[in-house]
Amino acid sequence: MVTLERGSPVRQYGKRAAAFAFALVAVGCSPAGLSQKTSDSWAPGVDSRQEGEDPLLVGHRLMAAGEYDLALDSFTRATLEHGLTPELLSSIGSAYLGLGRLGQAEDMLRRATKAAPDWPEPHNNLGIALMERGKTAEAVQVFKRAFALDNGESDAIRDNLRLALEKFENTPHSDAQSTENNTYKLVQQGGGNYAIRKTP
Repeated sequence: MVTLERGSPVRQYGKRAAAFAFALVAVGCSPAGLSQKTSDSWAPGVDSRQEGEDPLLVGHRLMAAGEYDLALDSFTRATLEHGLTPELLSSIGSAYLGLGRLGQAEDMLRRATKAAPDWPEPHNNLGIALMERGKTAEAVQVFKRAFALDNGESDAIRDNLRLALEKFENTPHSDAQSTENNTYKLVQQGGGNYAIRKTP
C-alpha cells in the first residue's frame, strides 16, 4: 500500500484537482452556468392553458367554422364536465342539424326547450330543425315563441321568423331578393350566431 506524506507534490496536486472538479459542478448548477447554455436542448414546456380549455367553448368555435362533426365531439366531451345542461342540449342539437341528422337534432332541441322554456336560443334552433323537416306550421309557432322570449332583439331570430312566415304563407317576396337566397341562422348563448343551410 502506497501512502502520501503531508505536503508532498502528489498530494497537493490531488487536492487541487478535487477543488477544480468541485468548482465545475458549482458553476454548472448556478443560474448563469451550464444549465442556461444548454437550455435549447430541452423540450419546450406544455401550455397548460390549452389543455384546460373548455370543450364547450371549443365546440362553439368549431360550429362557427362549419366543422359540425368536430363540434359534436367537443360538445360530447363537455357533457363529462358540465352534464347535459340546456346549453349543451341545444349545442348538440345544433351540431346534429348542421350534419343533416334532423331527427336527432329535433329530439335534442325539444329537450333543450323543455329544460329551459324561457331561453330563446333553443326555440330558434328547434324552429330551424322543424323547417328542415317540412314542419312549417309548427316551426312558425316556435319561431314566434323565440321572438317573444327575445323581445325582438335578435336579428337572427327575427329573420328566421320572417323566412318561415313567407314560406308558410307562400307569398312572393316584396323585393328582388328571393327567400331561396337566404339562410336560417342558428343562435348560441351570448348572442353569437352561425348560418345553417335552408331547405330548397
